[in-house]
Amino acid sequence: RAEAIVWTSPGEPERLAALLEPRHRWVALVIAGVERWLASGVVDDTRTWTCARGVYADGVAEHALALVLAAARRLPEHARGRAWRRLESERLPGATVTIIGAGAIGRRLGELLALLGARLVAVTRRGEPVPGFERTYPSSALMDALPGTRYLVLTAALTAETRGIVGADVLDALGPDAVLVNVARGELVDTGALVERLRDGRLRGAFLDVTDPEPLPEGHPLWRLPGVLVTPHLANPNAGNPWDSHLPELLDHLAANVRAFAEGRPLAGAIDLRAGY
Repeated sequence: RAEAIVWTSPGEPERLAALLEPRHRWVALVIAGVERWLASGVVDDTRTWTCARGVYADGVAEHALALVLAAARRLPEHARGRAWRRLESERLPGATVTIIGAGAIGRRLGELLALLGARLVAVTRRGEPVPGFERTYPSSALMDALPGTRYLVLTAALTAETRGIVGADVLDALGPDAVLVNVARGELVDTGALVERLRDGRLRGAFLDVTDPEPLPEGHPLWRLPGVLVTPHLANPNAGNPWDSHLPELLDHLAANVRAFAEGRPLAGAIDLRAGY
């Protein structure tokens, strides 16, 4: 008799599709990134679908901050060093950090960076002002947001609009003193263009928790380039299930939505089929 399903697997859309009945008016997914679910075709407009948008923001923002700090202090080069040498490093006060995708993760990262004195610029789908950010640009004006950027951080959802958003033109606009940080999806970046500019010194570094392809194959150039740090998609720490490190937050999110569903109120984290997230 259930009218809703909480699907606790991070995957298996075909298995879920086999269970769906017309009476199911709401399906709750426990993941935040839903591009693979949308591609599977199981997510439709005959019922409400929600994801755990915002639940994992703290953990991912912490990892993004760690990568920015590692870039500022040149930790990859020092970790690979075999002799005593002093590389030029920097602090964050006054440094401009541009964040593409100022959703829950981007806003939380902005709060952490603001405590360290960074200057914040946001790039969002529509360009509406984001509290705590000095400037906000729509994604259509991304190039206008890049001058002066020291760290470009990607926290955007992967959609048809954002796939490959960081290509050769964006990397060239950043210049040789800038660093790319990606904790979103590897497909947001043109990997070939990134490798070329790192090799040529046209970009100072890349700090990546996600890559394209993923997993990053052994022997890939990104493993060897000196200004690069790769972590294996662990910005949200877990032991196989995405909710392992955020179970209290996920339970609060689901409980609030169950109450809202029972009372006929709007549900948090509703998936927008047109927007792709």
